[in-house]
Amino acid sequence: MKIKEIINQHRRDLTAIYECEGCGYTCASGGYDDRNYHDNVIPNFTCSNCGKSRKDLGIIGEPAETKYPEGFQV
Repeated sequence: MKIKEIINQHRRDLTAIYECEGCGYTCASGGYDDRNYHDNVIPNFTCSNCGKSRKDLGIIGEPAETKYPEGFQV
């Protein structure tokens, strides 16, 4: 899954539309805007439609930008 669009963000909490790179399925879910979330959590999301994650598909995603720099107190 990858973030297709951020719908709402308050500080580091966000709601986004996620898209599966395997089957194209989209869903909305909450998340957190920091390096750990983008680098470790999102690649392990499994699609509820096809059951595959980014790691299962062998996709190495490009680093996503965060709204605030790492370590910045919001």
